[in-house]
Amino acid sequence: MYHLIRWLIRTWRSRRAVTQAQTQTQNQTPGAAPTTGESAAGEAASVEPPVGLVQLAARRATTPPPALTGSGRKISGSPALSVNGLTKRFGDRVAFQDLSFEVGHGEVFGFLGPNGAGKTTTVRTLGTLFAPTAGSASVAGLPLSPGNGAEIRRRISIMPESPGLYLRLSVAENLECFADLYDAPDPRGRIDRALRAVHLADRAQDPCGALSKGLRQRVALARALLSDPTVLFLDEPTAGLDPVAARDVHELIDDLRQRGVTIFLTTHRLEEAERLCDRVAILNRTLRTVGRPEELRERMFAKSLTVRTLAPLPEPGRVFAGLPAVDGWQPDADQGYVIAVSDTRIAAPAVTRALVQAGADVLSVGESRHSLEDVYLELIDTDEEASRR
Repeated sequence: MYHLIRWLIRTWRSRRAVTQAQTQTQNQTPGAAPTTGESAAGEAASVEPPVGLVQLAARRATTPPPALTGSGRKISGSPALSVNGLTKRFGDRVAFQDLSFEVGHGEVFGFLGPNGAGKTTTVRTLGTLFAPTAGSASVAGLPLSPGNGAEIRRRISIMPESPGLYLRLSVAENLECFADLYDAPDPRGRIDRALRAVHLADRAQDPCGALSKGLRQRVALARALLSDPTVLFLDEPTAGLDPVAARDVHELIDDLRQRGVTIFLTTHRLEEAERLCDRVAILNRTLRTVGRPEELRERMFAKSLTVRTLAPLPEPGRVFAGLPAVDGWQPDADQGYVIAVSDTRIAAPAVTRALVQAGADVLSVGESRHSLEDVYLELIDTDEEASRR
């Protein structure tokens, strides 16, 4: 099977090279009709690679991208991704609509939303697998257009939720097949570097079918790294993984950040996004908000203090009334109170002193902390997938 797959890839590449040479000859022949986008698309379709190979890889051009030299710091200048009013419809059904955002170089950008919100369709559109219905975008420094599709695909990789590996082949054989498909220079060196990056060098000869799901995800990530992408799309990379395997993937993403790879991460795990992402976007067919997690918390929720006492206060209104930077209060569960404040640094000492003067047995006074999940639930109140008919 291994040799058959590699033979099919080489055959496809040979046919593709012949077709490209014939097209160039026709374009250089005086009086020859120019090749239109429609006819070029037809030629490309006539030499599609064998069924079963990853769609994005099959559409890559053969010229490899330059090796990464990034330091992990964000680079000023043009963004790695820029999206303006992007829309995708399938007939009358809207997958996503009027998306606008930018992603900086070396940034880990989280893309959050419920099932059916349009996350995967957005990734496929930015990855040139779908054509947008409206709007514009630039990916890895190139305008998103049919003419730039091949060059964009040289500069990016997409790791889908399902690894899509040949389970009867070894880890190394899987990567060799895809290195052939990419026509990557120094394939052995690239495979070795990718395996070391995902800590699988010792499992290179193991069949993929014998690996756990977490290890298969690592193999899929190694495959995505073969082309040294400047932008890496990760679609639910920890879906279905146990906490240990998910932690391993998180560490790999941190390593890629340090190398300067721009990562576009779609996930349902809000704690994962909060830990990994520099900024997040929350999508529900339309973009609800974009920003750093701490900015979103400040934007969505008023500042407050949480007070816990051993016993309820006899007259809490008299204790909290008139204190500096205190805007109001309300009782909370477990002998507690939530104090709305304008400045926690001023209010916290004042509240503490007032409680002591009132003779209260104070257990704790602390700033209320809202999670990214709180922000998400404030913005997402419908299940888009379930609501579609």
